[in-house]
Amino acid sequence: MSDYLVIVESPAKAKTIERYLGKKYKVKASMGHVRDLPKSQMGVSPEQRFEPKYITIRGKGPVLKELKTAAKKAKKIYLAADPDREGEAIAWHLAHSLDVDVNSDCRVVFNEITKDAIKESFKHPRPINMDLVDAQQARRVLDRLVGYNISPLLWKKVKKGLSAGRVQSVALRMIIDREKEIQNFQPEEYWTIGAEFLKGKSKFEGSFYGIDKKKMELKSEEDVKKILQKLKGNKFLIDSVTKKERKRNPAPPFITSSLQQEAARKLNFRAKKTMMLAQQLYEGIDLGSEGTVGLITYMRTDSTRISEVAQEEASRYIESQFGKEYLKTETKKEKKVSNAQDAHEAIRPTSALRIPSELKQFLSRDQLRLYKLIWERFVASQMASAVMDTMSVDLLNSGVVFRATGSKIKFHGFMKVYVEGTDDQTEEKDKQLPDLKEGDEVLKKDIEPKQHFTQPPPRYTEARLVRELEELGIGRPSTYAPTMDTIQKRGYVALDNKRFVPTELGEIVHELMSEFFPGILDVEFTAKMEEDLDNIEEGKVEWLKIIDEFYQDFEQDLKKAEIEMQEVEIKDEPAGEDCDQCGNPMVFKMGRYGKFMACSNFPDCRNTKAIVKEIGVKCPNCKEGNIIERKSKKRRIFYGCDRYPECEFLSWDKPIARSCPKCESLLVEKKLKKGVQVSCTECDYKEEPQK
Repeated sequence: MSDYLVIVESPAKAKTIERYLGKKYKVKASMGHVRDLPKSQMGVSPEQRFEPKYITIRGKGPVLKELKTAAKKAKKIYLAADPDREGEAIAWHLAHSLDVDVNSDCRVVFNEITKDAIKESFKHPRPINMDLVDAQQARRVLDRLVGYNISPLLWKKVKKGLSAGRVQSVALRMIIDREKEIQNFQPEEYWTIGAEFLKGKSKFEGSFYGIDKKKMELKSEEDVKKILQKLKGNKFLIDSVTKKERKRNPAPPFITSSLQQEAARKLNFRAKKTMMLAQQLYEGIDLGSEGTVGLITYMRTDSTRISEVAQEEASRYIESQFGKEYLKTETKKEKKVSNAQDAHEAIRPTSALRIPSELKQFLSRDQLRLYKLIWERFVASQMASAVMDTMSVDLLNSGVVFRATGSKIKFHGFMKVYVEGTDDQTEEKDKQLPDLKEGDEVLKKDIEPKQHFTQPPPRYTEARLVRELEELGIGRPSTYAPTMDTIQKRGYVALDNKRFVPTELGEIVHELMSEFFPGILDVEFTAKMEEDLDNIEEGKVEWLKIIDEFYQDFEQDLKKAEIEMQEVEIKDEPAGEDCDQCGNPMVFKMGRYGKFMACSNFPDCRNTKAIVKEIGVKCPNCKEGNIIERKSKKRRIFYGCDRYPECEFLSWDKPIARSCPKCESLLVEKKLKKGVQVSCTECDYKEEPQK
């Protein structure tokens, strides 16, 4: 018989913790929640003051029976679910099911699954925090009231299988609003004038700045001609030289949203995949002789705070590897997210001394890549700022000013380890200018005017949408990945080149929601609701009061929608060809991964076909077929002959409609980290990479 029973959510977590606690402790997993609102009904009654009706989750009977048996044999029960609202609610439901007094010292929380953290947490058990539980209940009840009232309406008026939710509806609105911005965008013409200069044998580049030291925009070709006419000869005078030293600070360690964004930029991970891998790293990985160890701290957090112990360990590592000058000398106060609770630490490695390269044999490829990202970001955050030497030079000819800028990394600092990614993937590089002094003369070697047009705002990637939701104070760290997943599963949006595009169905649902439930779609209202949930968590307001205030207006909107919402018929777009199985017309459908063709005689005929996308290149193998774009089972794009299987030509790189100038073989576009390079499939011919 074990003296103590500890209950966590997952078997992996249970296995890790049991090894740290010793023989007196038995650690079991609840496999998440054991109780929840019923799926078959709303489970919340406005007439009974929104009292939730909880039931044992289907399939959890055997798990609960095993926990009850173990509980009867134990002297004391500890509930050690995750350190957030959801974890507190899981502990509360377990306490109810196992007859544990919620006011007793039964709750144990820890931010990392390491021996020291686990042992320390068991020295400080506490009662269940009912404010945290109430905040989780309030969110659950709100989501039920919205989802279980609006979704049936959408099923009735539009089609089966649709859903509506507070955060997903706002996310859909943002995607649709962005699409309208793009469609309504009016490009504006502008011009630039680039120039190449010579100082002795040294070449450097500059661009037009203005007239008589005043900045000037070039809006037409006529403006450019006037500037070029003013220039006299090829000599330019160095009018001013400005040299400065600039510091660049490291990014703070990850919070949930920034981890999802950076993993999307640098690793090409979807938010859902990032969180799944982070969960595995948090719960524990078998490191051979060291046993199972949690490699990162808790991954659902909105705090950038770091413990003193972690800071000291990182400092020792940095000093030993790079030297004392690379240590962080000043603490920059990080900007907190508007609704950040600072409940626990940032996402960081549980030990800075567990270097990614040393864990390669124990981790899967993707686990290692994510761990390396988290480790590098944390270590860099504890390092000194980088120092850049910058130089700005104004070149003068007949009152026309060109400007050249250069920079050089004087001290790498944190950049030795890690540089934060950006959505345009630009990187800070050395761009040095020759030694220039005021009064020097340089020669203009070449000058090149270029016409440009302003571009519309880009469509949202997952990373951009997460960042925007976070900045607006909508949702919580745990909601972003499920939100992205839901709007795709429901067919409201599709991914085009990893960017969200609203579907016809998404636009119809959004239009109905806008007309009948404007409050649900209001960004400020949704952000205010998140603040209210935070206030519940902090014990400032009663959860039933917030729910009641919301429901009063929502009920009126619901009654109006039930009477006035018209049925919408979604007509499928003809594909222009007949089904090769039954002869009925094929139509275009929108799925999770974009458009495809399906038989209009569904469900009697379930024939579907991918939409063939020709790229305008003849097959180099059979000389008869055309190259088309295809997708593998894992949704990766490749290229093949449309005469397959007669012709088996395949290429992961995109063929282009030009032959190699050296050997006349096929040219393909190879994707590089920083652009696309055209190269030959047979010889060593390569062209300069294009961004």
